[in-house]
Amino acid sequence: MFVTAVAAGFYFYAKWQVRSVRDRIPKALGVDIQQSTEGFSLSKSEGGRTLFTVKASKAVQYKTGGRAELRDVSIVVYGRDSSRYDRIYGSRFAYDPQEQTVSALGEVEIDLEANVAGATLPDQAVPKQLKNPVHLRTSGLVFSQKTGVAETDKEIAFQIPQMSGTAQGATYDSRTNVLTLRSTIRLNTSGDTQIAVVAARGRITKDPRQAHLEKVNLAEGARTIDAERVVLNFRDDNSVEHVTATGGVRIQNRRQEQLTEVTAPRADLEITAGNTLTSAVLSGGVQMNASGPNTVKGSAGRLLANFGPKNTIKKLRAVDGVKLLQAHAGATNKQTVAMETAAMDLHFANGRVLDRAESDGAAQVTLVPRIVDSFHEVANGERRVLSAGRLTADFDARGRAKTIVGKPDAKVAFYTPGQPDRITTSRELVAKLQPSGGLTTIEQQGEFKYLEQAPSAAPVRTATADRATYTAASELIALSGNPRVVDQGLSISADNIRLNRKTGEGFAQGDVKTTYSELRAQPGGAMLASGEPIHVTSETLAVERKTSVAKYSGGSRLWQGANIVEASAIEFDRDRRSVVAQGGGKRVSCVFVQQDKAGRQTPVVITAARLSYVDQQRRAFFSGGVIAKGSDVTVNADQVEVVLQSRDDKAKPGSEGPSQLNSIIASGHVSIQQPSRRATGEKLVYTADESKFVLTGGPPLVADAQRGSIRGEFLTFYSRDDRVLVESSGNTRTVTRTRVSR
Repeated sequence: MFVTAVAAGFYFYAKWQVRSVRDRIPKALGVDIQQSTEGFSLSKSEGGRTLFTVKASKAVQYKTGGRAELRDVSIVVYGRDSSRYDRIYGSRFAYDPQEQTVSALGEVEIDLEANVAGATLPDQAVPKQLKNPVHLRTSGLVFSQKTGVAETDKEIAFQIPQMSGTAQGATYDSRTNVLTLRSTIRLNTSGDTQIAVVAARGRITKDPRQAHLEKVNLAEGARTIDAERVVLNFRDDNSVEHVTATGGVRIQNRRQEQLTEVTAPRADLEITAGNTLTSAVLSGGVQMNASGPNTVKGSAGRLLANFGPKNTIKKLRAVDGVKLLQAHAGATNKQTVAMETAAMDLHFANGRVLDRAESDGAAQVTLVPRIVDSFHEVANGERRVLSAGRLTADFDARGRAKTIVGKPDAKVAFYTPGQPDRITTSRELVAKLQPSGGLTTIEQQGEFKYLEQAPSAAPVRTATADRATYTAASELIALSGNPRVVDQGLSISADNIRLNRKTGEGFAQGDVKTTYSELRAQPGGAMLASGEPIHVTSETLAVERKTSVAKYSGGSRLWQGANIVEASAIEFDRDRRSVVAQGGGKRVSCVFVQQDKAGRQTPVVITAARLSYVDQQRRAFFSGGVIAKGSDVTVNADQVEVVLQSRDDKAKPGSEGPSQLNSIIASGHVSIQQPSRRATGEKLVYTADESKFVLTGGPPLVADAQRGSIRGEFLTFYSRDDRVLVESSGNTRTVTRTRVSR
């Protein structure tokens, strides 16, 4: 701005000096004659309009060398189109005819003023309104008539409505209308915003109205801007309208312990007539780096800034491949947050602290549980990636991300080396972060889906729900709203389901229903040997994925076809097809079948406090007050071992009926109850094919309501034909008590 003013002043000043001193004074006063004239005045007109007027209190021409001097000079320049009202004044001016130079003897004052209505006013009329003059002051000014160049090596001071400043030395070429400021340009703005500008050198052109500065530094409080080249474009009232900076543009801002630096090849700034910055555009590839408690790095093709009062930033818009990386090393947590999108809006609180970041279109945020320096490192190692059609991040008072909201088409991806990728999708998500930067929770709502899949492999686990919440501390994903999980042939539904992202363990609660499908028939097995699905219901479920063991509790029921196990708690191993059932509030119950006297399949229901069964062994171990109840016999004992017939040995393989009994071995306080017979002993071996009971220990006793009782060391009886065989060793006597009717 000051350069433009000086240029205009030099132009009119040189023009007047050359013509007035060279043409008017020597011709009027003559040569080699010393003469003094009081009240000197002259002017030049063209086309009926005055170009300029010169007034001096005194004009003196010296005999030696023909030099002339004007004193107390006042010059008014109107211009060819009467569009100017520029005033030049000083105490002394000198003209050297031999060197053909005009020199200012002492200080020169210049006021430059536009007069847009000059052509409509009377000639030499003062403008109706004088405003925003450009005032310059210098000394040692020399104009060469031969070259048309005016120059000084002295300091030039200037003042305009927006700023004031100085420069050291200047050269003005009247032929090209270019003013060059040689060195040490210093500017200071006026008003509430104090800005100091330093430039190595400068150049001013009349058309277009521009000032070109080189190696520029701008300082405003803790903010500085550096550039190789700066171009200032002026309005007609000499106020700066637009600024363009090119070549290594660098903006630095220090706030407490945080130093932020932004670099770009080019910056364009829009400025109001009141010296207020309204907008700025950085282009050509913008890089941002902030060091301190929060390490921040970013890049974009362009950065657009809108400013508020006192040149504070209100909003930044980054476009074209936007990347933003924020790393924080807390006392107990290290975390890096990286955001990528095509366009992003950054909003600031109080013009200083980042308050909110919004993507304009699809975006993703990567959370890395460690400190990284580049986006290349972000793509490797363990990380969590949040993406959506639009992402919004809110920041705390210290400019650290605290929440991230994404919608629509929200997606969260968990990547851990050596583990399957875990992908979740939903309509929207909300992620919450700790003040230290670590992730706290991720909440997803609307058509939630979970996919766990190794690279180039079929999905190993899927899940659906209305809502899901991931908790970083426990690595749990909690599903609610009709949740359903399918894991390698196991499907789970419940009121609520939780999955451990790290270990793969699963927990379900409330109306739990599970189905084990994709099963192959087990040769040699029995109760769980078929290829049919195995179903389990309960109130709660805990699945140990590494061991394929599922623990059910609260009214549990397991069945495959017609084979059923009911208990308060059931532990099922899918790989071994084994069952461990506990009674608790509800006794363990199983149903098997055997043939009755008529050869029909009849059920045998066994209840106990505990059951242990492995299908390959075909042995079910019951303990704790065991009761085995058939159609015509009931057995009580402390422990019962049931041996089942192999599924391959059945007369009708693939039958949907319960497993066939092969034998029963009962021990501990054994009692057998039939409609008309009761037997007791310590051990019982029952063979289903023969309906044969062998009772030992106690010694055993069989009591018949009609025939009396029999005691012996071994008692064998058959349920089908009521035969009883009694055996004793040589030292044991058989006792028979016969009931006699009277």
